[in-house]
Amino acid sequence: MKSVNINGTHLEYVRLPSAHPREGAPAIVFLHEGLGSVSMWRDFPQKVADATGCEAVVYSRAGYGRSDPAPLPRAVGYMHDEGLAVLPALLAALDLDRPILFGHSDGGSIALICAGGTDTPLAGVIAMAPHVLVEDISVKSIAQAKVAWTTTDLPARLGKYHNDVDAVFRGWNDIWLHQDFRAWNIEEYLPRIAVPVMAIQGEDDEYGTMDQIERIDAQAKDVELVKLADCRHSPHKDQPQAVIDAVVEFVERIAQ
Repeated sequence: MKSVNINGTHLEYVRLPSAHPREGAPAIVFLHEGLGSVSMWRDFPQKVADATGCEAVVYSRAGYGRSDPAPLPRAVGYMHDEGLAVLPALLAALDLDRPILFGHSDGGSIALICAGGTDTPLAGVIAMAPHVLVEDISVKSIAQAKVAWTTTDLPARLGKYHNDVDAVFRGWNDIWLHQDFRAWNIEEYLPRIAVPVMAIQGEDDEYGTMDQIERIDAQAKDVELVKLADCRHSPHKDQPQAVIDAVVEFVERIAQ
């Protein structure tokens, strides 16, 4: 695992070449969910790289995985900071030219913010179970996660993937349950996204309804929706082959 210094903060990252590299194919940059990290993606980025011919670039945001700590408590605009400042700097530091952003949950929101709020050259965005606004179902499930944190082995299970798992959980859980966060919304960025978007959502997602990706479809210019049955908040775990197949088709369309 390598690290890159972004504005004084070291972020862990890994670059995974495809077993079947495709000349001229864009890299795919993976942005993890609110409790995620490089290692929590497991072998999924490599499988995507091998299937698409694209290099996979996976990193952990500050406070996650083996990256440097992040200031706590998180502010309401923490995803805006990541999408507007940190991610563009990371892409520049790694010399990634017009990559595809592949974000899950919080990572999907950050990818959309970057695409619609900056001039960062991109080839496309894949937003998997993204949030564009806060729904009641999101708050309810995050409140349930807080109970699970104190009553189950969740801390031990997540602790394998992070230097400071308590900070990871508190940073995510506290801000999502803060009253001020109920007004959080990134829809203003959607009409400004100039690249193709694929939005993926599980029909049984416990953290958001189909309204999330349907709002993307209604407001961004070029959107493909992928709705998956028998699928919760992590489509890459519940329906991995369906997600990989969709990504392959998306790459084929935009890499021509």
